[in-house]
Amino acid sequence: MATTDLTGVVVREVVSRGKHQLFRFDNDLTLHTHFRMDGVWRIFPHGQRWSGGASFEIRCVLATAEHDAVGYRLLVVELLATAEESQVVGHLGPDLLGADWDPAEAVRRISAQPDRTIGEALLDQRNLAGLGTLYRAEVLFLQGLSPRTPVAKVRDLERLVRRSQQLIFVNRWRPEQSTTGDLRPSKRTYVYERPGQSCRRCGTPIRMEEYGPLGQERLSYWCPHCQPAIET
Repeated sequence: MATTDLTGVVVREVVSRGKHQLFRFDNDLTLHTHFRMDGVWRIFPHGQRWSGGASFEIRCVLATAEHDAVGYRLLVVELLATAEESQVVGHLGPDLLGADWDPAEAVRRISAQPDRTIGEALLDQRNLAGLGTLYRAEVLFLQGLSPRTPVAKVRDLERLVRRSQQLIFVNRWRPEQSTTGDLRPSKRTYVYERPGQSCRRCGTPIRMEEYGPLGQERLSYWCPHCQPAIET
C-alpha cells in the first residue's frame, strides 16, 4: 500500500459509511480510510503549500490537475476490491446520514443489550453508524438522560434515535457543529467540552468522566440535575 501508484485512475465517487470513507475508483478498487480520533482529509488548490500537519503525518495523497486531497494521521488506509467493501463496513448499523437510515433497525440493535448503558450503546457503530462523543453528549442532555442509564430504562428509545439523526443532519453542510442553534464558538453546545461550567438550563456545574469498554473509553459530559441518574 505504501508504494501504490494510482496515476491515471479516475475517482468515480466518494461515499461515507458512518466514520469510514470509501473512495471508489474506475479500476474496481476502493480506498478505505478512517479518521479515528486524530485523522483528517485536507483539500488544497494544486500548487498551494499543504498545511494540515507535519510531512511524516501524511498517509495518503489523491491529486488532480486542480486540487490535492491530503490525508493526515489516518489510522486506517487500505486498498481493496470495491466488491469486497462489506468486509470493512458490513458490520455497521444504519448510517445516520445514509440512504439506508432505518431508525427502527437502530432501535432493535440497541435494545438487544438492555443492561448496557445508553452512553455506550450510542457510540457502538454496530448499532447506528456515525454518532460520536459530541452528539452523544448533546442528545442525552436534550432527552434528560444520564449517560449511565441502562438501555432498558430509556422510556422512548425511538425518539432518542431519531433526535440523534436530526442533530447530525442539520449540521451536515457546515464546518461548525452546533446543537444549540448558536454558531458562536462558546455557545455551540449544551454540555460537550464544558466541564465545570454552568448548565445553560439550570446553572448546575457540568460534569465529565471517561468510561466505556476497556481500551474504548471515551469522555462523557452531562448535567447531574437535568440528567439525573436512574437507580438500577
